[in-house]
Amino acid sequence: MGVPFIKMHGLGNDFVVLDARAGGVPTMTNRLAAALADRKTGIGCDQLILLEPSALADVRMRIFNADGSEVEACGNATRAVGLLLGKPTSIETLGGLLATDPVAGGVAVDMGEPRFDWDAIPLAYPMDTLTMPVGWEALESPAAVNVGNPHVVFFVPDNQAIDLERLGPLIEHDPLFPARINVNVAAIVSRSEIRLRVWERGVGETRACGTGACATAIAAMRRGLVDRGQVTVQLPGGPLLIGWGADNRITMTGPATESFRGSFDPAAYGA
Repeated sequence: MGVPFIKMHGLGNDFVVLDARAGGVPTMTNRLAAALADRKTGIGCDQLILLEPSALADVRMRIFNADGSEVEACGNATRAVGLLLGKPTSIETLGGLLATDPVAGGVAVDMGEPRFDWDAIPLAYPMDTLTMPVGWEALESPAAVNVGNPHVVFFVPDNQAIDLERLGPLIEHDPLFPARINVNVAAIVSRSEIRLRVWERGVGETRACGTGACATAIAAMRRGLVDRGQVTVQLPGGPLLIGWGADNRITMTGPATESFRGSFDPAAYGA
């Protein structure tokens, strides 16, 4: 009998969701996750999501990027899981506890508090994370934010003009970032709107990145480029509404969609 899966996406950032809470799912390895994520020989996705029992929350969510690496957080996947469970839910992740709440038009996620200390990003050595004294060709002086996973944010006049396919992997794998890094290239549209492209570590450029939208909005608010409160972040896949409250907590609101369901034979993937 095959192992069931659910294919979902948040603004085009797509996931294969495996529910292991009742058993029946093979032990997840980096190799198996990468094989299932392969778009030519597997099911195909940006991230594989594994749901497990949790002693701390309603459910534990493990996140594997397309290259098989396990990562701390994924905002779009959190919305997808919130949609799947269909009620207010607490979710344990490697990046901390998250809370989801179904709302009109999607799911709202309490993403927790941002971290700015250089060793919380983490960086290889101390520096100011609001305006970092580093650059890669046209991309200079980024801000760094950890929102459950690590991000650098570059503000540019035209983010469509940036060769992210070339510069993204150079920055992701730079020794400055011992855990690698997610790369955000943003253009300010107005005091309440940002246009964003994201190079996601272990994945590549994505149509949407929830944590990237959060990190970019927070960085823009800290620099005074947009108003503190709520901003709309326009990604290639669509918009996310990001709020940063007086309590220092981030709220992300946006849609999630179930695409289809199926099953796979784990023996076909060496499991």
